[in-house]
Amino acid sequence: MFTSDQYQLLDFGQGRRLERFGEYVLDRPCPAVEKSAKSDPASWEQADAYFQDASEMEGRWICRRELPDRWTIEQGSLRFELKHTPFGQIGLFPEQAENWDWIGARVQGSGLRAQDSTVTDNSLAATGHHALHGRGASKGGRLKILNLFAYTGGSTLAAAAAGAEVVHVDAAKNIVDWARRNAQLSCLADAPIRWISEDAMKSVKRELKRSARYDAVILDPPSYGHGRRGEVWRLSKHLPQLLNMCADLTAGKCRFIVLTCHTPGYDCERLADMLRETMPDTQSGAIAAKTMTLRSVAGRELPSGSVVRWTANSI
Repeated sequence: MFTSDQYQLLDFGQGRRLERFGEYVLDRPCPAVEKSAKSDPASWEQADAYFQDASEMEGRWICRRELPDRWTIEQGSLRFELKHTPFGQIGLFPEQAENWDWIGARVQGSGLRAQDSTVTDNSLAATGHHALHGRGASKGGRLKILNLFAYTGGSTLAAAAAGAEVVHVDAAKNIVDWARRNAQLSCLADAPIRWISEDAMKSVKRELKRSARYDAVILDPPSYGHGRRGEVWRLSKHLPQLLNMCADLTAGKCRFIVLTCHTPGYDCERLADMLRETMPDTQSGAIAAKTMTLRSVAGRELPSGSVVRWTANSI
């Protein structure tokens, strides 16, 4: 997780979220809290920049203090370059930090039995054991991991830092370049990471055609998107097919699958059912699912999508 000097959720409400990334405080849209009230209205005056939505795809940042073109924050040994974009994003989804820690520990072969079996009120889990037996199935003793819709590389870097071989796939070349800069900042420039700028469905189909095999898959699919050559992604239409192909890529050797989602209507239970139906009966595993949240300085929880993890009972 992030330490308080690197990231803090200061407040949220009325369709906005107030966050501090390093030394800069940003006020950004958050439709999920449209009906919530702000807990500390006065704190919003400290925002260094405010993102204003526009009717078209892009909006604009209104800066009360001059922001650098780029700045960095840290999460453990990982470093991330941040910058304000025309879409209100800055290159990081802090709710994913818990998943990065989980992925890193899983790759190292650490026991996560206690963490996996702790199910909150909004979580569900299938019965089964969570401990892995042994490490890596790839050459050199490394786990081979496929990271789809990989964005600026948080999961990729967490896995690589823990010793995995990673194939990082994102459709946007500029985002892949951003992820590579994060790898350099994190002293992982020479880590076994293959960087691919390509549509996720197309990439997986190609890997299946060449009989590639992976030990784990990480997915963070958007509701809607486009590939480099105009390929259209619709989560409601394409996610079941993609999950089935990922099951084929890991057939007989899957260690884990991590699926995160921010699409309305795809809650923990629905995603868990989809993943459960995907995995073949020939390999037993356990599913843990929960709502990702961020906790504000006042102790309020901001729901921030869902995560489902399938973990092999044994391999």
